[in-house]
Amino acid sequence: MVAVSEQDRAPKPDAMFGMRHVMILLLFLSTTVAYATRVSMSMAIVAMTSSNDYGYPVFEWERSIQDLILSSFFWGYIVLQIPAGMIAGRFGGKNLILIAMLSNGIVNMFVPYAAQKGGWVAVCVCRIFMGLTQGLLYPSLHGLLGQWSPVSERSRMGTIVYAGAQLGTIVEMMSAGALSASKWGWPSVYYVTGITCLGWSLLWIIFGASTPGMSRWISKEERKYIETNTASADISEAKKMVTPWKSIWSSLPFWAILLAHSGQSLGFWTLLTEMPSYMAKVLGVDIKSNGLLSALPYVAMYILSFIFSWSADFLINRNICSVSTTRKIFNTIAFWGPAAALLILSYLPAGHLTLAVVILTFTVGLNGAHYVGFLITHIDISPNFASTLMGITNGVGNIFSILAPLSVSAVVKDETSAFEWRKVFFISIGFYFLSNVFYVLFMSGNVQPWNEPITENKSLEEGVKSKEEKAGKKNSSVNYGEEKF
Repeated sequence: MVAVSEQDRAPKPDAMFGMRHVMILLLFLSTTVAYATRVSMSMAIVAMTSSNDYGYPVFEWERSIQDLILSSFFWGYIVLQIPAGMIAGRFGGKNLILIAMLSNGIVNMFVPYAAQKGGWVAVCVCRIFMGLTQGLLYPSLHGLLGQWSPVSERSRMGTIVYAGAQLGTIVEMMSAGALSASKWGWPSVYYVTGITCLGWSLLWIIFGASTPGMSRWISKEERKYIETNTASADISEAKKMVTPWKSIWSSLPFWAILLAHSGQSLGFWTLLTEMPSYMAKVLGVDIKSNGLLSALPYVAMYILSFIFSWSADFLINRNICSVSTTRKIFNTIAFWGPAAALLILSYLPAGHLTLAVVILTFTVGLNGAHYVGFLITHIDISPNFASTLMGITNGVGNIFSILAPLSVSAVVKDETSAFEWRKVFFISIGFYFLSNVFYVLFMSGNVQPWNEPITENKSLEEGVKSKEEKAGKKNSSVNYGEEKF
């Protein structure tokens, strides 16, 4: 698809609500439900290993077994990231997301039975499979956003979709405990999220579409507006496109995104998984025992993400800042803000409950700016290959997510030692700082030349043409030689 010039772009439709908004709402609900399903085990495992008043099974799993179960999701999650991105880029993300949500819903409903019949091994198998299929989700989301989000609305749309992850976490943290303590017991946590996945899948079958051109509900006016304002190719064209691997891996803007994704994953997951332990062991603040305090950082991130996204679109649409500058500003907020807050928190004296919670909430909340920072930049630099890029960076990023708790185990020998914990925080601070420096220096807000590579047919034609040119030169050389000698 040839880039559309400014004057050829269709104007925004007069209607306040269109099919693109329906799609964004469905994608938002997909991340909300997917994350609720993902964290259901984190919340329910407490009830599964504690006595109850209604006679539900209690499992005597050691802490190491529980950690094994909780981490097993990520073993499968990183496997299909790159293949999913490539498939979504060539054939569209509709069916991949449907597979992810349907399978997660069915398997999550099967977890209570698996736990009772097969023990922790069977539960791990279920979680690995759920991670495997949920690995299809994020690359597909990025591909769909590349097809459905006009540049002027991209920051808001991307944030709405990805902020669903925080809402899903908040809802599950607040509802799982109540469900587990009710007469329906801990199995209901899995049943509710599973049924919700299946309900979403039904809506997606009816309304979902990989591109505006494949939607039966969209108006001609809105379709033209989207297609002339996204710089993405239709699926029929995308199928013919050859993935420009050499151009991607030699692209500094791509490396800027990859390193930013890795730095954010290590810093953020160190923060979320290990900060409660630090606050309890060193600061004497048991945030885990208070559901409201546990959810507060996620609430802050959810709310601030919308403020950041509105601000980003405002700066871009009013021509106050370029796309590139805007992305750099908000990525810096998302990275250097938490880095500074972590530094302060690591030197905070024990016993300061209110201040510790405020700093933690502030730290997590600022991470919401990364939605309009590096995360949306995949689409900025290559709408056609956004799903492939997301598959690569999300796959690598999740390796760093797994490394986060391992780095704590390797560094912290005495959990009550503030000095040893500071080493962990300095690692996160270093990743936050350096990855953002690279991002600021080499990131681009412009569509890259390799976004519109030659197609397979075009490649064949040019190959034939090249051979003909070489043959012509050879014949010319021979004729010249004959004349000379």
